[in-house]
Amino acid sequence: MALAAALFISPSPAKFSGSSISFSPRFSSPRLKNSIGIRCISSSADPAKGTLVTERPSISSKSGNWQWRFQDTPINIYYEESTEERSANKKNILMIPSISDVSTVDEWRVVAQDIVAREGNVNWSATIVDWPGLGDSERPLLNYSADVMEHFLVQFMNAVDSPLRNSGEDLVIAGGGHAATIALRAAGKGLIKPSAIAAVAPTWSGPLPIVFGRSSEMESRYGLLRGTLRAPAVGWMMYNVLVSNEKAIESQYKSHVYADPGNVTPSVVKSRYALTKRKGARYAPAAFLTGLLDPVKTRDEFLDLFAKLDGEIPILVVSAKNAPKRSKAEMDALEGAKGVTKFVEVPGALLPQEEYPSTVAEELSKFLQSVSLVSS
Repeated sequence: MALAAALFISPSPAKFSGSSISFSPRFSSPRLKNSIGIRCISSSADPAKGTLVTERPSISSKSGNWQWRFQDTPINIYYEESTEERSANKKNILMIPSISDVSTVDEWRVVAQDIVAREGNVNWSATIVDWPGLGDSERPLLNYSADVMEHFLVQFMNAVDSPLRNSGEDLVIAGGGHAATIALRAAGKGLIKPSAIAAVAPTWSGPLPIVFGRSSEMESRYGLLRGTLRAPAVGWMMYNVLVSNEKAIESQYKSHVYADPGNVTPSVVKSRYALTKRKGARYAPAAFLTGLLDPVKTRDEFLDLFAKLDGEIPILVVSAKNAPKRSKAEMDALEGAKGVTKFVEVPGALLPQEEYPSTVAEELSKFLQSVSLVSS
């Protein structure tokens, strides 16, 4: 979508480089429509005694919908929960997907189950939630903005009927891309009070503004494109050309979303394509593409979000080694920055938590252990 849209609005299309776009399609896996049990089994072989199998407690996973009311409109929000049957010393982690045309809880599912299955001084439960207008959440015609997304996150964490209502002040947030930055902004305002934040491949600028800037002329072009995408009939036609086709999705994956093009299989492309066919699929992505979901406008504002929480909330930054050049520069600016408790680099591009879930889970686990030791 970013590439085609840039050609649509750019005064100099030939100067555009797809590798510099911050856009995030992702892998898919089957939805968890019912509760399931996953048995985690480890074994060791002893030549004298045969094979000894030790069974660990099971992970229970379930999905559900939470109703968010925004401007008198009820919106069903999809979420998934994973928990381990150990009951002692439990804490919760909220995982939030990166924002994109095909944003989905799928990107965090493997990491969530990995973290929940680990044994340590804390037993973690994980909740993953789809943004309004994206994933399996409902997609009404709203005026999507960073403020709207922040308001949703605050309500999801604080509402008396929220799936997180029993988390207290022990809740950790792990967010990818814009999700991490929106969470940091809300925490800096005192609207949410997580015990720690993990920012994985954090971004703050939408695909078009990061390439073409925010001059008044470009903002006018973005507005025209956004309005066209939201319009009846013609909006769907343009969306089908720019986004909702398998060749465009495959191109996005291979150019800058994953570090290894070999991960872009036909089944992955088809599953992402299916997300673009959901009712209302174009509204939130139109806002993201044109910069309306950007939590800040400059790098200095981005850095200030971290500095404001210095000494108050531990913050892990997970940079991706093969992120697009412009996005990578923003991640690297956080190394040694005020407020950043720990900075690490992992393989991957814009979605390391999905492309390399074991590596991200290992770094996240180390961070969670350190945070738990400090708070205990």
